[in-house]
Amino acid sequence: MEKNYKEGFSEQELSDFRRDGFLCVRRLVNPDLVDRLVQITNEATAAETGPVEYESQVGYPGAPPSLDAPGGRTIRRLLQAIGRHPAFTELAVYPSILARLRQLLGDEIVLPLAHHNCVMVKAPQYSSSTGWHRDIRYWRFERSELVTVLLALNAATETNGCLLFIPGSHDMVLTPEQLDEKEFLRTDFEGNRLYLDRAISVTMKAGDVVFFHCRTFHAAGRNTGGVPRKSILFTYRASDNPPLPGTRSASLPELLIPPSAQPSGIARRVTQPRRTKP
Repeated sequence: MEKNYKEGFSEQELSDFRRDGFLCVRRLVNPDLVDRLVQITNEATAAETGPVEYESQVGYPGAPPSLDAPGGRTIRRLLQAIGRHPAFTELAVYPSILARLRQLLGDEIVLPLAHHNCVMVKAPQYSSSTGWHRDIRYWRFERSELVTVLLALNAATETNGCLLFIPGSHDMVLTPEQLDEKEFLRTDFEGNRLYLDRAISVTMKAGDVVFFHCRTFHAAGRNTGGVPRKSILFTYRASDNPPLPGTRSASLPELLIPPSAQPSGIARRVTQPRRTKP
């Protein structure tokens, strides 16, 4: 029997999230909204409507070396999704998503605009690999307790570079030698083999949503198929877990999402950005 779309996680699902650090919910977002987001995304990608990030700018394995190289202007991310079109805000405060986030973060939650808040594009041929990392490695908040929500706009498979997760890695206690200088989990370190061997792929269909903890290690391979993989990502925090002043995390306004939030009014509820260090 299908649940009402506004219902949250079951007790078993909450237990699974707390144990594994991630959970995928199938067919969570209405197909009509997904279709609108696909159309908006396709138009913005074709027009290269900024701000955008190109594969050549990320420096990941397999990325073109420069904007002028073949594939250098392959779009990696459409940045600042909130503000591009009201449909993105509609997704950000989608009732069935918020119901689950409140179970994890509390009644009043905040969407930082400085992190994620984007459409991720994994294009064929020129896409790059993303190594094992935790999002919190470059985020700065009072507590490392944030949750990312990823909506699949089309099928995510092992062929086109779906997400991989290491279950339970959000509770790992790390030593410095397990990470490289950019805080990626080292695949050449024997002490990490136990964790890497537990990794699982999360394949998805359009409308599926995966929730994952900011400390959960995840990765993605290159797209070796023929169709771009596209998804939308937002990150959320509890209202009592602010960004640290002077950091990138505090560089942009944030959306405050009170318990009674509706898409029509949410964009007006923002905190002011804090000045960042030069």
